[in-house]
Amino acid sequence: MNSQLLYQEEPNKFNFEATLVEILTLPDERKGAVLDHTYFYPTGGGQEHDTGFLGSARVVDVFKDEEHSRLVHVVEGEVQIGPVQARIDAERRLRHMQHHTAQHLLTQCLLRQTGDETVSANINGYSPSTLDLLAIQVSKADLEAAEMQANRVIYEDRIVKTYIVSPEELQSIPLRRPPKVTENIRIVEIDGLDYSPCGGTHVLHTGSIGLIKVVKAERQNERLRVYFQAGLQALEVFSQMYDSMIGLAAQMSISWQDIPEVVGKQAAALSALQKDYQLLRQASVRYEARELLVKAEERAGIKLVRERYENRPIGELRMMAEELKQIPDLVSFLATYDGQKVSLIVTCGEASGRDAPQLLRSA
Repeated sequence: MNSQLLYQEEPNKFNFEATLVEILTLPDERKGAVLDHTYFYPTGGGQEHDTGFLGSARVVDVFKDEEHSRLVHVVEGEVQIGPVQARIDAERRLRHMQHHTAQHLLTQCLLRQTGDETVSANINGYSPSTLDLLAIQVSKADLEAAEMQANRVIYEDRIVKTYIVSPEELQSIPLRRPPKVTENIRIVEIDGLDYSPCGGTHVLHTGSIGLIKVVKAERQNERLRVYFQAGLQALEVFSQMYDSMIGLAAQMSISWQDIPEVVGKQAAALSALQKDYQLLRQASVRYEARELLVKAEERAGIKLVRERYENRPIGELRMMAEELKQIPDLVSFLATYDGQKVSLIVTCGEASGRDAPQLLRSA
């Protein structure tokens, strides 16, 4: 087994002793450490790298140095050549394993439900993971059916196997997609269900995924992006949402199951009140316009209205201006100041002989 790919054989090994054989200064001035063997996972295959410690130094990134066939551990802190105790962030690794195996499982269930292939995926332990389908639309019923099928497989606690095959052996395996390499082809098999070439970390049984929940699906150009959560992340989100629902239900003195219906009724009532308020506001503005007309000055054969306000919504000023514009021989100047800028609206009645844009430019 490649000493730099030990995570493939023992994905649940989080503590190990190794020998630090080289310290690098990377092009971006960060410090890199090379171990004689490692269980850390590097960024790749849509899955982010592990984090952890080499001694007291924090491992903040891990990447493949393809030229030298080794992994580089980017560290913050002091390291030195020689034996070192390594520790991988176990929760981060578990979250990624849960989501990566969940992606394989959900992809297979969507393929069986809709016939749509997954062309790419992004694995996240702390935010929804995604998979992109060769489709522009999938019905809600199909998404729910695929989700339910995936969760049934989780409850069955099927074994998740990994093994290396030769190109010849590959011909007898019902792969969901072809491999990107031609040798040392690693297969991840969800027992009897899904066969996929993959170099990532995975749980050992589907039961360790916990659960899968499709969050949403949205079109991305000619593909459909499906967002999902699994395992610890899904449990956290459920707990947060449940606490919010229980708190809201308590404030409203109802059960949380009744929240959608009650909120829907309140939203409808609020919409009706807003319409009534708008009608009342329009009537109030019309009345205010008539009051301004009573106070209008007589200037050179026309009526003149000048009024200024503070923090008056510009929409109300426009309504008032439209009312005043109906008076044939009236010119109005309405201004409002919001603390930062002055907005001015000028109107001229048809018989006023004045031009509003010209007056505005000279104001």
